[in-house]
Parts: sequence; C-alpha cells; structure tokens
Amino acid sequence: MRLAALRPVEIQPVRRTADESLFNSLMEHHHYLGYEQPVGEHLKYLLWAQGRPIACLAWSSAPRHLGSRDRYIGWNAEARRRNIRFLAYNSRFPILPWVAVPHLASHILSRIAQRLSQDWERVYGHPIYFLETFVDPERFRGTCYRAANWVLLGRTTGRGKDDQTHRPNRSIKEVLGYLLTARFRELRQGVEACGLRSQRAPRGWMSRSRNWRHGWSGLGRRWAQRAMKSCAPRSARWVM
Repeated sequence: MRLAALRPVEIQPVRRTADESLFNSLMEHHHYLGYEQPVGEHLKYLLWAQGRPIACLAWSSAPRHLGSRDRYIGWNAEARRRNIRFLAYNSRFPILPWVAVPHLASHILSRIAQRLSQDWERVYGHPIYFLETFVDPERFRGTCYRAANWVLLGRTTGRGKDDQTHRPNRSIKEVLGYLLTARFRELRQGVEACGLRSQRAPRGWMSRSRNWRHGWSGLGRRWAQRAMKSCAPRSARWVM
C-alpha cells in the first residue's frame, strides 16, 4: 500500500486517557524492548489510519549526560542543568506489524515534529526546542530518522550513567538529533550570541568615541541596542 492510500493518519495523544492502556499493551507486545513506564515529563501518541492503530511513539525527558549531544549543543554543565527540560527523547517508535507502507515512519516523524512542542507546553508549561533518539546499529540503520532530516550527532560510550569501570557494558548506540527551531543556537547562546556576535559592529564604532572607556560612542550604542532588542524576546525562555 502507498502512503497516499493510507491517509489520513490521525495523531492521538493518549497520556491520561482511556486509550493509554492500549498504547502500553501495543508497546509491550510489538517493541523489541517492551514497555517501560517513563519517569518525569513524557508524552505518548497513538497513530491511527482506517480505523486501526498503526504506530506508537513515546517521548520522555532527555538524558542529562550525553557526550555527543552536549558537544553538538556546546553548552557547559550549568547551562545543561538549567535547560535540559527543553529537550525531548524519543524512547520508543514501533510501526505495528500489520502495516507495511513505504515512507510511513518518516512521515510520522515529520508530523510529530510539527506539534510536539505545542503539546508539551500544553501539558508541562514549556516548549521543546530539540529532539534526540538512540539507534542500535546492530539492529537498525535509522533510515526513517535520516529521511525526516534528523542528523547523526555521534555515538554513546556503551557504559551507561552508573558505570564505574570505564569499559563498555552494553551495545553502543548512534545518537540522532533534530532541531525544532532554526533559532535553537540563538536561544542556547543567549543575548550575546544572537545579538552582539551575529550582527557585525559598524566600522570605527569604538574609535569614534573620544572617551570610549567610560561609555559607548553614539554609533556603537545604537548598534548594541539594536542587537540586544532583536534577540531579547527570542532568548526569554532559554536560561543560560
């Protein structure tokens, strides 16, 4: 069956609804890792077409320590502590076995990306700016994520958060990520990056002030005010 013949695909948030038990049962029976109750902030979705469930998606709070992701974002420990809540982790995504439709998985990922932040903010009071997931390369190639424009951030160490041996004790996963906003790096870096560093200062702004050590020149002050005004609203939710 082609994707066009399957449409429309309905996305149903099921957390704390009558269909949450159906979601849990489908995940337990049709995902190779089974069902695991998420801890912390999380959302669950059932996907429907032609009156039947066709897929499940589970999202939860992102892991606090993930080297490849942290290097990609470029934040320090304090910024990560304050802002980890703006990331969501796709922990489960089975397409149910009675469905065989090319491109369905990437279509679902794209649809979910369009609404996840709004759904999260409705439930938890804050948006989501960045998505991430793990792919076990011994089992999967992550084709649907790549087709939906997710990018490879790196690989896990295979050691887990409680490791004391510094040796791999589980399979090494690929880490993939997806930006939900083109302003993500501005939101991450705050006023300085989205304003003063991204807008080139006018030539000679400092030298035109005879007493520049005690204040901006008129030209430099106007540039700085314009830069900070343009980015202040954008960084209001992201705390560095």
